[in-house]
Amino acid sequence: MFERVLITGGAGFIGSHLAEHSLKKGREVVVVDNLRRTGFNIKYLKEKYKGLEFVMGDVSNPEVFEGLMDDIDLVYHCAAQVAVTTSLVSPRLDYETNADGTFNLCEALRKSKSEAPIVYCSTNKVYGDLELPVVKGKTRYRYKGIKGIGESYPLETNCPYGGSKIIGEYILDTFNHSFGLKSVKARMSCIYGTRQFGNEDQGWVAWFTIAALLGKPITIYGDGKQVRDILYISDQNEAFELLARKIKRTSGQAYNLGGGPDNTVSLFELLETIEELTGRRSEVSHGDWRMGDQKVYVTDVSKIKRLGWKPKVGCRDGVEKLVEWTNNNKNLFA
Repeated sequence: MFERVLITGGAGFIGSHLAEHSLKKGREVVVVDNLRRTGFNIKYLKEKYKGLEFVMGDVSNPEVFEGLMDDIDLVYHCAAQVAVTTSLVSPRLDYETNADGTFNLCEALRKSKSEAPIVYCSTNKVYGDLELPVVKGKTRYRYKGIKGIGESYPLETNCPYGGSKIIGEYILDTFNHSFGLKSVKARMSCIYGTRQFGNEDQGWVAWFTIAALLGKPITIYGDGKQVRDILYISDQNEAFELLARKIKRTSGQAYNLGGGPDNTVSLFELLETIEELTGRRSEVSHGDWRMGDQKVYVTDVSKIKRLGWKPKVGCRDGVEKLVEWTNNNKNLFA
């Protein structure tokens, strides 16, 4: 069905796993990336698979898409500035990458011969601060009265990152309604897994794992009882594949994507799990709460489950896979 796939940000954690997922199915994959963070994933993919074409470039430059679109059957749009903290320091980068980059992609696709659908990496940060009633327990916060956040929750921007991703969603909707470009928005919670180079600002599950195994200290901003639903990368790949295959039904829609109520963990609880699996625990210091940090975010995954998807990898099993990979690749984090 999809013979040639374009992945923006395909050298990143999520994009490279979508590339591998597609390459395993025998598809040709075109990756566009500026390698701002790391080139490891491209090297890994080139060494392991045939059928990969790499285009060095930035989606904020419309010329990067010239000559690429006509024979594309599917687009995974993952290129983004993804850290809330970075967006507060350099908001222009967010809008140039997340908003302008999305416009450039849509305009290139509109002008091409391709009818490829776009699956867009959005974020739960489009829901803002989520000032909902929460209950504070011994190791975590929890919602009072609801299980999770559904797609009908009002959009709200509390940082440049969330704002630029909302604009990206509106651009996709505009091109869908005005020009018939098919697109679907995946509003993602915490995705984690192997080949994730997490740090203090982004990819916290991987960062806690890396820090424990390398004996590095970590800083927890807030009290550590913040809760997220986490989703292992292979489950995310299956969700994106499903959203693309069912594009006649999903186009123009948003789907919240995360581990759901059955796969929640607090920062404190994750440290406990990592210690149980590794026998190691990082030295922890505490800082003030950071802007844009929700005390609880749990995804209501009911809508995407109705398409026939559900998470297969539980929290502990997923963290164990991440620990094993990180432990076997410590040299990459030196």
